[in-house]
Amino acid sequence: MADPLAALTDAGVSIWLDDLSRDRLDSGTLAGLFATDRVVGVTTNPTIFAKAITGGDAYDGRVCDLAARGVDVNEALGH
Repeated sequence: MADPLAALTDAGVSIWLDDLSRDRLDSGTLAGLFATDRVVGVTTNPTIFAKAITGGDAYDGRVCDLAARGVDVNEALGH
């Protein structure tokens, strides 16, 4: 089989990535997966995502920017 992802897509399967990260967003690899690898959606476990925000520095700049602008958490989440 030349392209197993094509076969899955042709069979009606939606390819989702369960690995959202700031690095994927910043580097463009996420966009590449959508453009070339038939990925149609992305998700992440909320606990893992929260740990990424609080346990590393990948999101520090974005979080500091939001805080400096006084963005309310509920406003940022659309509540």
